[in-house]
Amino acid sequence: MSDALSAKQAVAHYAAELVEDGMVVGLGTGSTANYFIDALAERHRQGLACVTVASSVVSTIKAKEVGLPQQAIEQVTQLDLYIDGADEVTPDNMLLKGRGSDLVREKILARAAKQFYVLADHSKLVSHLGENYPIPMEVMPFAWQLVLEQVKKLGGTGQLRPNASDDGLHMTTYGSLVLDVFFADKPDMTILEQQLNAIPGLVEHGIFIDLASGIVIADKQGRVTIRH
Repeated sequence: MSDALSAKQAVAHYAAELVEDGMVVGLGTGSTANYFIDALAERHRQGLACVTVASSVVSTIKAKEVGLPQQAIEQVTQLDLYIDGADEVTPDNMLLKGRGSDLVREKILARAAKQFYVLADHSKLVSHLGENYPIPMEVMPFAWQLVLEQVKKLGGTGQLRPNASDDGLHMTTYGSLVLDVFFADKPDMTILEQQLNAIPGLVEHGIFIDLASGIVIADKQGRVTIRH
């Protein structure tokens, strides 16, 4: 078993123990979130009562496969707990998310949750957002060039994300395109977030600020700590 795999499993099992009887739990998307879904399903089989709300079609299918009770996002007004991974995590708990593209649902669930815990192994810890990955931006298809022009004025350069087979463009669950944007300098992410929020046609972006209740981190040996 690789260090990365053991770390992902360690944080997932730790997070599953945070779920209490009767909770409404948001399910993230991605490889680490899948381990959490498996661990939560095991607790459910042992008698834990919970209802889950998925952040994507992928996590909906995964939850169904392992027998977790589900509720549609349209039917909930608040979550007790949301568990998801992140692509990058800074020392002050800013997050970069969106390599899986379901930015809108993920941010809605993160905002709606009483507690939002992020699962991360040591490789996700960075000094600043954008250190390892571009900042993803979900855009309306007809407006992507207009959005990109506004992003360029903020110092960004980007391109549309290709699909998995690299013979077309990636589209989100809701039919949006995704711009992956790099910034040569290190912008103030609090200011950049506000600037991106003000661009018409930009549906959502991968900068998550002041949303995480805690970061569940595993080192190479699988030892888990929580950073608040």
